[in-house]
Amino acid sequence: MTPAIDLLKKAHAEFRVHSYIHNPKSASYGLEAAEKLGLPPERVYKTLLAATEKGELLVAVVPVVGSLDLKALASTAGVKKVDMADAGVAQRSTGYLVGGISPLGQKKRLRTFIDELARTFPSIFVSAGRRGLEVELAAQVLAEHTQASFAAIGR
Repeated sequence: MTPAIDLLKKAHAEFRVHSYIHNPKSASYGLEAAEKLGLPPERVYKTLLAATEKGELLVAVVPVVGSLDLKALASTAGVKKVDMADAGVAQRSTGYLVGGISPLGQKKRLRTFIDELARTFPSIFVSAGRRGLEVELAAQVLAEHTQASFAAIGR
């Protein structure tokens, strides 16, 4: 399996794994997951990494149908400015490939923020650590296992 699934199993968390055949030519990994799994896209979340002006990496979990509000993330994290992290840096830090970065089971524990909209659903879907593999779980369970905070970081 993946480090994300291993972490959830070890913690005896409530979750379900969903898989689909990933198309490498897909323009959006998150929207592809929603489409192939027959899910409302507002319940599928992408994991993005941002870097602060001091080089700290932050994890942002936002709906695939929207985008990350960098100013809101900076404000929430208590820093002056954030920019999207370089893909190579994100991959090395998390241990996952872009398009399959899970907020769970990353190599390094990073400060994590989940868009507050996630709490309005009984469960959300995030990458399980590989393209074509999603994990369904309650937003609160995700927050517990990533030590995440909820904030209005999506738009």
